[in-house]
Amino acid sequence: MGRHGVAETVAGAAVLAVALGFLAYAILHSGRSVSAGYPLTASFDHIDGLNVGGDVRIAGVKVGSVTNAVIDPKTFQAIVTLNVRDGIELPKDTAAEITSESLLGGKYINLSPGGDETDLKPGQSISITQSSVSLEQLLGKFIFSVTTLNSAKSGADGKPADGAPK
Repeated sequence: MGRHGVAETVAGAAVLAVALGFLAYAILHSGRSVSAGYPLTASFDHIDGLNVGGDVRIAGVKVGSVTNAVIDPKTFQAIVTLNVRDGIELPKDTAAEITSESLLGGKYINLSPGGDETDLKPGQSISITQSSVSLEQLLGKFIFSVTTLNSAKSGADGKPADGAPK
C-alpha cells in the first residue's frame, strides 16, 4: 500500500511539472511582453472596443501596449496611457489612431510618426489623435442615406419615379 502511494505521488509531481513547463512556454511565447518602456498619453473622443493591454503598433509592428484608460471629468474625453518600448523615439507630431484589426477583431492604437525633430519625452501627450470608428454608426448613416435617397426618387404622387406601381 505504501509503495502504491509513492508511485502516485511521483506521477502527480511529473504531470504538474510538465503542466508548469507548458504554462511557462505559453507565457514566454505569447507575444505579450512586460518589457521596459516609457509612458505617453493621448486623448480621444471615444475609444469603443480598446482595452487595457491592447497593442500599440507602428506600421503593423507591436511597439507597446495600452496600460490605462480613464475619463477626464472636465472634457469628458478618454485619456489613454500607453507604454512604448525603449529605443522607439517618437517625434512630437506623432499621430495616434484607434484602428480595428478586422471587421470583428479587437482594437489597437496605430502610431504614425511625424517629421518633427523634437521627440516626445516620457509622460508627454500625443496631441494628434483620431478616435475609433463605430461600425454601428456607419451602418446607421448608410441606411439613413439610402432611405433618404429612395424618398427623394419617389414622385410627389407617391409613385416611384420610373412609373412602376408602388
